[in-house]
Amino acid sequence: MGNLFITNAFAQAAGAAKQPAFMQFLPIVLIFGIFYFLMLRPQKKQLEEEKKMMSELAKGDEVYTKSGLLGSIAGITEKVITLEVADNVKVKVLKSQVAGLSKKIFEKEEK
Repeated sequence: MGNLFITNAFAQAAGAAKQPAFMQFLPIVLIFGIFYFLMLRPQKKQLEEEKKMMSELAKGDEVYTKSGLLGSIAGITEKVITLEVADNVKVKVLKSQVAGLSKKIFEKEEK
């Protein structure tokens, strides 16, 4: 009876060995492809858009920060932006903390 189980195990192993080697890696390649198109590609595109927006910032632009401040740019350097959040009230924030132009917040979506 024990010999019967060993024979079945060899038969299953022999059947699996006939499969081409690249077919074993096909599921891994498919998972990586799905991961790339659903996660990595959109993230890369978003980073490129953010870099473009940062390079185009100018004095007078209305922006919002990642912490929620809204204001217009009163001064800009390589790493620091001075935001005017009210009349004669200026706040310095890191340029990397600017999330975008505030006009995008108030746009109405058309359906």
